Amino acid sequence: MQQTGPRNAANGPASHGLDQAASITWNLKEDALIALALERGEGQIAAGDDEKGGPLHVMTGKHTGRSATDKYLVRDAETEHNAWWDNNQAMKPEHFDALFEDFQKHAAGRDLIAQDLFGGADPDYRVGARIYLELAWHGLFIRNLLRRPSKVELETFVPDMTIINLPSFKADPARHGCRSETVIAVNMTKKIVLIGGTSYAGETKKSVFGYLNYILPAKGVMPMHCSANKADGETALFFGLSGTGKTTLSSDASRTLIGDDEHGWSDNGIFNFEGGCYAKTIRLSKQAEPEIYGTTRRWGSVLENVVLDPETKEPDFDDATHTENTRVAYPIDFIDNASETGTAPHPKTIIMLTADASGVLPPIARMTPAQAMYHFLSGYTAKVAGTEKGVKGAQATFSTCFGAPFMPRHPTEYGNLLCDKIDRHGASCWLVNTGWTGGAYGVGERMPIAATRALLRAALDGSLNDAEFRTDANFGLAVPVSVPGVDDALLDPRGTWEDKAAYDAAAKDLVEKFIANFEKFEEKVDGVVRQAAPSAA
Repeated sequence: MQQTGPRNAANGPASHGLDQAASITWNLKEDALIALALERGEGQIAAGDDEKGGPLHVMTGKHTGRSATDKYLVRDAETEHNAWWDNNQAMKPEHFDALFEDFQKHAAGRDLIAQDLFGGADPDYRVGARIYLELAWHGLFIRNLLRRPSKVELETFVPDMTIINLPSFKADPARHGCRSETVIAVNMTKKIVLIGGTSYAGETKKSVFGYLNYILPAKGVMPMHCSANKADGETALFFGLSGTGKTTLSSDASRTLIGDDEHGWSDNGIFNFEGGCYAKTIRLSKQAEPEIYGTTRRWGSVLENVVLDPETKEPDFDDATHTENTRVAYPIDFIDNASETGTAPHPKTIIMLTADASGVLPPIARMTPAQAMYHFLSGYTAKVAGTEKGVKGAQATFSTCFGAPFMPRHPTEYGNLLCDKIDRHGASCWLVNTGWTGGAYGVGERMPIAATRALLRAALDGSLNDAEFRTDANFGLAVPVSVPGVDDALLDPRGTWEDKAAYDAAAKDLVEKFIANFEKFEEKVDGVVRQAAPSAA
């Protein structure tokens, strides 16, 4: 086997049974990975503004998103009582062992790429991830998304976890205990993740996130699916599911961006898990999101499943022919106001974003710590037509912790950690509705972005705490009566509806959905959190 590039020989490929690979090329940098991807025909260079050219454009084939139904967690002595089995598909240890053996056989004779990277900006809590890849562009992708060790750190690098990603591998459901030829198998005891049958690179990124989500709570660290920024030493967190504005609202040119997706909250403060961003590009415009748009013109970015003009190679971000889930992956330093350290002080403000298509929730409301835990565990938003394939009209959705697919442990573990940290550090908590007003989706209008930004500014600078508040009749939240720069009428959702009876019916329906969804958490939370639930009366 040929091996090229720096590596730590004491922890090399033989320990993972990959010694029969034709070659393993270690820790190639960006230009070399792009050159190799082009040489192999894995992608092409799109139009761009850099001297070298634009981003590397790739297509991921039939898998244009995560294969959630093909992901498994090995159920053994380590995970039996620590994992949330209502949310994780179990794989037997013997099936994983057979799968691992077949991965090693499949790797024999192949040319692999290896990257040693860190997940986590805080040296006290980061994990070293050794990642073996079949595709060169996957190497560029994960170098963009994780944190790159220094030359000195590479010389002493010891992996805490290993990921082997072979898209050409096809699983055997009978032999491997899975449902299809696609498989993502996570073994927490052996600290190995196997990914096969999919070229969607996001599986590698989320495997590191899932591993951190599993190990950090035991260390008193809260792993979070959120964005974070800061200004004048004041840190803010933004929780929210897809379509709520998490990336857009946290990408504020007047504030330093810590990260747009995954963070930890330790006794040291906030730290980004990643070294880059993985932003959606569908309907992206230079006018609305100039910072993200600029990254799509940069050499070194990865442009994923975006339609290109066959002659000019210019991207068409409005074309969803391949998928609505078009993406750009780039290192965080492509954003001018990004943090160099990826760390920040304890947050003073926590924002939970929801895009309420029912038009019931107010544009902003202050929450007690118990209410914050309730809404964190609920993870409510709505999907509307045009955001995902198969969605017609509007559909209420609840994804606990604002990221259920990535939470190996029971949600209340994360909820209790969050509640404790809010109490200890005195963070103010706000629920912000970026959804509809004046009626439900199809009748009302989307919340004005200018109003949302004005409300966020008031929450972040602390001036909103001095406002007069009323209590929302349905959810018991504290809603400001008046905020400078925002139409007072907008702050009373019921008043924006022409048909008040229709609003009351919609509110009753939404409350009932919240209550029904929360039933699975009732026995795991204390009475204060249960009392924070909306009223069914």
